[in-house]
Amino acid sequence: MKFTPAALFLTLLGSISLSSSGAEPTPPPGFRTLFNGRDLTGWHGLNPHSVVKLKDAKKDEALKAMRAEFAKHWHVENGELVNVGTGPYATTDEAFGDIEFLIEYKTVAKADSGIYLRGTPQVQIWDINQPDDAKKPDRHPKLGSGGLFNNTPKTPGRDPLVVADKPFGEWNSFRIRQIGDVTWVWLNDKLVVDAAKMENYWDKTQPLPATGPLMLQTHGGEIRWRNLFIREIGKEEATKILSEKK
Repeated sequence: MKFTPAALFLTLLGSISLSSSGAEPTPPPGFRTLFNGRDLTGWHGLNPHSVVKLKDAKKDEALKAMRAEFAKHWHVENGELVNVGTGPYATTDEAFGDIEFLIEYKTVAKADSGIYLRGTPQVQIWDINQPDDAKKPDRHPKLGSGGLFNNTPKTPGRDPLVVADKPFGEWNSFRIRQIGDVTWVWLNDKLVVDAAKMENYWDKTQPLPATGPLMLQTHGGEIRWRNLFIREIGKEEATKILSEKK
């Protein structure tokens, strides 16, 4: 049987054992767990925006400080990775290249968040009830979460194809696939970014880094994350997916 992306997503979610007691969640077949549901093992604190212009000893000192304060801002509760909207971003110790990534989140009004791929912003998470701001004409929360917000405005993938966000209080599910600089995003089983090129925010004249960490951005309000699972995509599969898309 050939699965559509939507059917595959539902199959993967159906394989997930949610963690409510702190036990390590069970990944679907082919995936492994990135967050163990008990503690912050495998993660550290980093806000890359705060160190991008620093060098040498000053940069090393800032990086060390963010690692030290990480646990003051992030904690684990009922198998969920929680932040109230302060401190450095949760950053994987590992670096990744081509991947498929599953993650669930739940947030609150006025919060602003996102998922950095290869250390680069970002798959955006909005409070979609925010009104547009005339002073920020390219910022449109009402269009929904999941877009590549730091891409050039009006380019493919910058804004999501559909609004797929659930109401506050409910869990949202992302499925993100990254091959080279090409990104797909499904939010709550709906395709919101379809094979769009992800730009290198740090230097748009350069390609996206070949590898980098996953980062969970947070500011402005509480966000909770759970069921973080990853599958690394090999060269043969990556080539096949890209050729099929073309």
